[in-house]
Amino acid sequence: MSPRRTAHKFVPEPLSWCLDGRETDLLHYVFSRPDLEDLRGSPAKVLRAIDDYSEKYKYLMNIGPTKGENISGLIAANKPSVMIELGGYVGYSAIRFADAVRANGGKKYLSLEVNPEMAAISTILVELAGLRDFVRIMIGPSDESLVRLIRDEKKMSSVEFVFIDHWQELYLPDLQLLEGLDVLKPGVSTLVADNMRLSGSLDYQAWLRASPEEKREMNKTRVGRSKLKRKQPDSASGHWPGLGNPNLIYETSTKIFDLGSVQDGVEITKVVGEDSP
Repeated sequence: MSPRRTAHKFVPEPLSWCLDGRETDLLHYVFSRPDLEDLRGSPAKVLRAIDDYSEKYKYLMNIGPTKGENISGLIAANKPSVMIELGGYVGYSAIRFADAVRANGGKKYLSLEVNPEMAAISTILVELAGLRDFVRIMIGPSDESLVRLIRDEKKMSSVEFVFIDHWQELYLPDLQLLEGLDVLKPGVSTLVADNMRLSGSLDYQAWLRASPEEKREMNKTRVGRSKLKRKQPDSASGHWPGLGNPNLIYETSTKIFDLGSVQDGVEITKVVGEDSP
């Protein structure tokens, strides 16, 4: 989302479902609750408070309890040491999934959020839930944060578990960036992407389902990472991050959830092999 310039600052345009003040209002709601002291140090109770606000006052675009519980089960099954999320919003997913990672022996949860205001709200709620020392919140565009984390800081040679829940137009570019940085490994890496019923995620799903040969053909006609023209970091892997690694083979499926008035899907993907062209 592009910021607009006012007389003294850059702020994102408010939308009908977010960034219109409801996120700050959530903080006031949580910290004015009579049971605030009971919430401290309890991820489950903080999540319930956020859900209460979303249900009773203004909708919040969180992963929610239905999809969240399912993904927490995947975390328990995979037991990642470190988990990354792309898109933190108000910290709901960071609280829910970091709690699951910690409960299953993990060491760290990394939340990447482009909006500094949302990152600040997330930080406050993560601390309230008692997860301040377990969750690291990185502010900046997802591609820049991933490069800083993986290449510049050299924090990890492989990525075990990624939750993707930012702008759908960035799903494929960030997947290809991870491929190009050579951190998606067969038998190690799992990706979970939300909002699979939105049109912006279709190119992401198509790439996951294409054969290596089909992806190599797709890359012949693709210029740059995407129409967004984001910066292209160098890669030591031999693959240009902008075009990813078409040789990776995925096993992927979409799980559909009935959320009452609407349905939504979550794409669950494992890296299962690598082709030799």
